Amino acid sequence: MRHVDQLPFAIQEEKHVTIPMADGVELSARIWRPTASDAEPVPAVLEYIPYRKNDLTSTRDAIHHPYIAGHGYACVRVDVRGTGESEGVLLDEYLEQEQSDAESVLAWIAEQPWCDGNTGMMGISWGAFAALQTAARRPPSLRAICIASFTDDRYADDMHYLGGAMLSDNLAEAGTMFAYATCPPDPAVVGERWREMWRERLDAARPWVLEWLRHPNRDDYWRHASLSEDYSALRCPVLASSGWADGYSNAVTRLLSHVDVPRKGLIGPWSHKLPHLGEPGPAIGYLQEVVRWWDHWLKGIDNGVMDGPMLQAWMQESVPPSTSYEERPGRWVGEPSWPSPNVGETVLPLRDGALGEPDDQESGEDRVHTVQSPLSVGQFAGKWASYNAPPDLPYDQREEDGGSLVFQTAPLDGRVEILGAPVVVVEVSADAPVAQLNVRLSDVAPDGRSTRVTYGVLNLTHRDGEETSEALEPGRRYRVRVPLHSVAQAFPPGHRIRLSLSTSYWPLVWPAPGPALLSVYEKGSSLTLPVRPDDVPEDKALRPFGEPEGCAPPAVTRLSEPEQAWTVTRDLVDYRSVLDIVKDRGLQRYEDNGIETGLRACEKYSWVGEDFGSVRGESAWEMRFRRAGWDVLVETRTVLTSDDEAFHVDATLDGYEGGHRVFSRTWNERISRQNV
Repeated sequence: MRHVDQLPFAIQEEKHVTIPMADGVELSARIWRPTASDAEPVPAVLEYIPYRKNDLTSTRDAIHHPYIAGHGYACVRVDVRGTGESEGVLLDEYLEQEQSDAESVLAWIAEQPWCDGNTGMMGISWGAFAALQTAARRPPSLRAICIASFTDDRYADDMHYLGGAMLSDNLAEAGTMFAYATCPPDPAVVGERWREMWRERLDAARPWVLEWLRHPNRDDYWRHASLSEDYSALRCPVLASSGWADGYSNAVTRLLSHVDVPRKGLIGPWSHKLPHLGEPGPAIGYLQEVVRWWDHWLKGIDNGVMDGPMLQAWMQESVPPSTSYEERPGRWVGEPSWPSPNVGETVLPLRDGALGEPDDQESGEDRVHTVQSPLSVGQFAGKWASYNAPPDLPYDQREEDGGSLVFQTAPLDGRVEILGAPVVVVEVSADAPVAQLNVRLSDVAPDGRSTRVTYGVLNLTHRDGEETSEALEPGRRYRVRVPLHSVAQAFPPGHRIRLSLSTSYWPLVWPAPGPALLSVYEKGSSLTLPVRPDDVPEDKALRPFGEPEGCAPPAVTRLSEPEQAWTVTRDLVDYRSVLDIVKDRGLQRYEDNGIETGLRACEKYSWVGEDFGSVRGESAWEMRFRRAGWDVLVETRTVLTSDDEAFHVDATLDGYEGGHRVFSRTWNERISRQNV
C-alpha cells in the first residue's frame, strides 16, 4: 500500500468525543475532519462498530479515516454501546437498541457546526451490517452507504445457519463477542469509573451462542434487521463489495438484483478484508473509489461514478489447492446489470456416475448411488469466512472426495467460465430422520489435484423452506435444491469439473445427530452452472482501479511475537481427531496512547472415530490491556457438545485486575436440537 501524506485538506483529530443517547447513555467517538470545517461545514461519514477505537482497531482506522477526512469529510468512528469507551452493555448483535442508537448518532452528527447536514455510513462486517440496517430505517440525513463483507439475510447468509444446518462459526463468533463485550474501558479516557463500567459489562454478560441455538429456523429473531424481508426499505445509494474467499460472497449480487436504488457492486478475490487491504491479492485503490462515491452522493459532484458496469468481479484463474494465496491470478470483468444478460445456464445431468453433457437431459437409467460419509470429511474445508490469517482456505479435496459421492465431467475440450451461484438439484432418500447434503464444486487438474471452487449445504429437514423443519421419512424419495456460494471461476481445457456430495462436512458444519445413509438418484438430478463467455467485449473497456493507498498508520511496538496455527491431527490408537486453530496477535504497544494489548484466540474441534456424540467445539479467548498502573485480563471459554436430542453449552468468564481474579461466572445449559 502506498502511504499518502499530502491530502487536499488539512485535518484535525478529536480522540474522544461523547455523543448523548435518549436514555442518558453516552457513546464514545473519535473524529477526524478538515480544519476548515470550523468555518465551512462538510458532509460526514460514520463507522459504527464494537471493536474498540482506542486500541484494537486504531491502526486500521488511521489508514482510511484520515484519508477520507483529508478529501473533505468529517469521519466519525463510534464504538457501539457497551464497547470501548462507550457506556452501557452489549447484549447481542444487531438489536433494536443498537440501530436506534445509530439513528441518534447520525442526528447528532448532522447538527454539529462542522457538518453540512449530509451524512453517509461505511464499514466492513459489523460496520457494514450497521450501515445497511440503519439505512433501511431511512434516517433523514443519510444520503448513501459504502459496505463491505455484509449480508441482507441474517438467517440464511450469516455465520449462524446455512441451508438450515448450523455452522461451527456460530460458536466461533459467539466466542469472539463473549470476549469483546466484556473488555474494560480505558481509565485514561473515562477516569476512575472504568471499574464500574467494566463490572456492569461483566455482570450483564452471557454467551450469545445460547440465544442463537434457540433459533434454528428463520423466525422473527432473524427477520429483525434483515433487509431481505423488505428490500424496498432501502432508499439510498449503495456501493457494496465482498470477496470470493469471504463467507459473504452471495450478498453483493443479491442486493444488486433486489433493490431499486443507484447501486454498484464489487467482488474481488479477497477474504474478510477491505479491498484496499485485500488478501489474497490483488488489492485495489478502494479508498479512491469510496471518495468518488462520497463526492458524488454527499457533495453532488458530477464525476461519472455511476458510469460503467453495475458489477465488477474478479474472474479467478485455476490454481493448485492451497490454504492461502498471496495473489489469485485472474482479470476484472464487468456486468451491466444483475442478473446479467451475459450469463446463461448450462445444465449438466447426473449420468452413469458422472456429469453428463448439457444436451443429455432425458436419456439414461435411474441409477441410484449411496453415500454415508465419515466424520473426517470436512477437516480440510477451511473456514466459513476466510481471514487469511492463519491460512484457512480449503486444502486439496482428494481426501475429502474419498468419503463422498463424486460425479465429474470428462476433461474439458475448451475453457469454461462461471459467474454466479451454481445450483444442484437432486432426488434423494435417507435412512434417518435428520440428515445433511453437503455439496462441493471443484476444479480437478490433469495431475489429480482438486481445488474447491464453491460449496453449498442443506439440512434435509429444511427441504421445504427455512421457516420450519420437518423430519425425513426414512426411505421416502425427495427432490431438493441446493444453491452453492456465488463465485467467478475459470476452468481450463483439460481440467475436469467435479461435483462431490457428502453427508458430513465437519467441523465447518455441525454434524447431524447421527449417521445417515443417503441414496442419490440420477433421474431428475443435475448441476446447473452460470456460464459466462470469456470474450465479452466490454471487459476490455473497464476503467482500471488505482494502486491501494491510505494514510500511514501510527507507530506500534511489538513486545512479543504473534502465533498462528491451523493443525489437523488424527490418533490411530483411539481414533481421536482434532482441528486446532490459534490466532495470537502477540503483545503490542500503541505508542500514541501507551496502551499495551494482547489478544489470543484458540478454537478446537474434535471427534472420535464415527461417534457423532463425541463432536466437540471449544472457543477460548484471552484479552489483556495494560499501561503503568493498569493491568486487566479477560478470559472466556465456551464449549459446545451435543447428543441426539440437545446441545450442551459450558462456558466460563473470568476477569483479572493486577493478576487477581475479580470476577468469575459459569454457565451450563441444555438446548433442544430441533432437527439440527
